[in-house]
Amino acid sequence: MIIGVPKEIKISENRVGLTEAGVKQLVQEGHTVYVQKDAGIGSRIPNEAYLTAGAHILDTAAEIYGKADMIVKVKEPLPDEYDLLRENQILYTYLHLAAEPKLTKVLCERKVKSVAYETIQNEDGSLPLLTPMSEVAGRMATQIGAFYLQKDHGGKGILLGGVTGVNRGKVTIIGGGVVGINSAKMAVGLGAEVTVLDVNHKRLEYLDDVFQGRLTTLHSNSKNIEESVVQSDLVIGGVLVTGWKAPILVTKSMIERMQPGSVVVDVAVDQGGCIETCRPTSHQNPTYEVNGVIHYCVPNMPGVVARTSTYALTNATFKYASMLARMGLEDATAKEPALYKGVNVYGGYVTYEPVARSLNMEYRPFKV
Repeated sequence: MIIGVPKEIKISENRVGLTEAGVKQLVQEGHTVYVQKDAGIGSRIPNEAYLTAGAHILDTAAEIYGKADMIVKVKEPLPDEYDLLRENQILYTYLHLAAEPKLTKVLCERKVKSVAYETIQNEDGSLPLLTPMSEVAGRMATQIGAFYLQKDHGGKGILLGGVTGVNRGKVTIIGGGVVGINSAKMAVGLGAEVTVLDVNHKRLEYLDDVFQGRLTTLHSNSKNIEESVVQSDLVIGGVLVTGWKAPILVTKSMIERMQPGSVVVDVAVDQGGCIETCRPTSHQNPTYEVNGVIHYCVPNMPGVVARTSTYALTNATFKYASMLARMGLEDATAKEPALYKGVNVYGGYVTYEPVARSLNMEYRPFKV
């Protein structure tokens, strides 16, 4: 199969779809790989490394899309890339279509075989391709929150860990999944007073056990969320309902009752956000204020720690990239149930029910 790796064009997106090691393995498996010039520079992977691995370097995205049977990316195509997509081309990347009605329509119109990293799901419910970036984003959320709590960045002037004789900062984490637990690790490590809310009692039991009383767990309901949020210095939104638009759990009225200079980081923004006052921002202009509360809502947070993120991502995505390249989408999904769940658009229709329902579009199950 001919595989194309274009350069990402989202603002401050420095990741790349494949590392040089991933390219080398695909070439050894008999495939042809084209990489756009300088696609790996943001992750400190030079063109020469790809050439050594056996890739061919092309100058433009148009050339990459024009030659490739399968496109391997990191983020969803942007409007400048829509016209480059071809019928029956496999698109293998993060898509988050529940928050992208225009892109979904384009993928249907162009009959692109669209496989979303974030909905590939194991039998136990885990999301193997979302996990590494959720780990990165969760850890970054606390780090970023601590940064913006500094007075010189508009915050309260709070040190999350406090010092002897002074109160610690209060951190509330909505959602106890991969984002939540990684945010909690960082916040607990900094010495903050941490509360995690989740609807899954077994998950809360697990967090209690792992952290051994160093954080507070609460059942996620409107009363507990409101009381926790209003008292917090930092609120982190880490809620995920696979494939669906994120539910609004933190309301505008809750935000308005927080003290000025408090910070919210909504990691769920790429699925629409779980904080009502959230709207997508960028790494160039990452924050805005609502009633004096600083909002950080960047959809591609891991893009600025690209070296770490790119290698972690290829470690997770390569298995399925190899299957798709070797067998084609239809045979690969027939053999691998987890990959079957990753197919979001096929043959001109939405094939992943949560996306179809979120966007009020026709749903047609993908049949292998």
